[in-house]
Amino acid sequence: MERRSIGSLSVSVVGMGCNNFGIRFQEEQSAEVVHASLEAGINYFDTSDSYADGRSEECLGSALAGHRDEAVIATKYDGPPSHVRRSAEASLRRLGVEVIDLFQLHHPYPDAPIGETLAALGELVAEGKVREIGCSNFSVAQLRAAEAAVAGGAPRFVSVQNDYNLLNRKAEFDVLPECVATGVAFNAYFPLYHGLLTGKFRRGEPLPEGTRLAAASPERKAAVFTEHNFDVVEALTAFAEARGHAVLELAFARLLAEPGVVSVIAGATWGEQARANAAAGAWQLSADEIAEVDRLAPASADDADTPSRAHGVA
Repeated sequence: MERRSIGSLSVSVVGMGCNNFGIRFQEEQSAEVVHASLEAGINYFDTSDSYADGRSEECLGSALAGHRDEAVIATKYDGPPSHVRRSAEASLRRLGVEVIDLFQLHHPYPDAPIGETLAALGELVAEGKVREIGCSNFSVAQLRAAEAAVAGGAPRFVSVQNDYNLLNRKAEFDVLPECVATGVAFNAYFPLYHGLLTGKFRRGEPLPEGTRLAAASPERKAAVFTEHNFDVVEALTAFAEARGHAVLELAFARLLAEPGVVSVIAGATWGEQARANAAAGAWQLSADEIAEVDRLAPASADDADTPSRAHGVA
């Protein structure tokens, strides 16, 4: 699988999101997903101390026992600068590793100067507990403030992880151009729009049992299953299938064709899904194909956030 750079790290263009580890399934199934990912060429695993109250980190660490050198481990934390060291050390224990490859501030913390956060993170880098630092859910203004606050020679945010998919492309109007201009790596989360871009869900048909959306709240379903969204997904599905591909592959391929995008992070419940995600990273779209996808799923600066608890849709 192709690899791209996040600072000094070399990561697979398809990353494995571990937010369901310890929630929807435990160690044995997590290990199946991790091992299938490694075998398929995925080396980039993204988790957080908030996923299942740290249980996700424990499951990932257990699954990577004996495979540490094959993996790039990214995790996230929240809170003030005073929590940085405690959070990192707790994550190191749960993961069972000596160093976190990419340690990310999960959400902006407005109650402290970003320079204080960067200084606390820089101490961990200097001590060898963290290799690179990044952020998530940052705006252009917040990225610029963080860059301006970097002391001479100190570590800077080398990546940002934001909501981005073919139904929410507003990042193309602000954060992505900023990443291209500054060399910050962009990681996409929610690339499959909670599974709508996998092709599993059909307009007017019962929801497939066992899927996350089948168990979602009525508010989440109403926000996801709109006529507009189905119109776009059906058009994209026809485009992909006419070329011998699945719409899931197109969902990855178009994002990876966008300047600034380094990796597309999606979860998996079983090994076969991990392998399907990995395979999706191989489709390289032509310029004409990109133009047609952009006509079918046009980008807008007014695109709504992907429905989620963080975006106000439980």
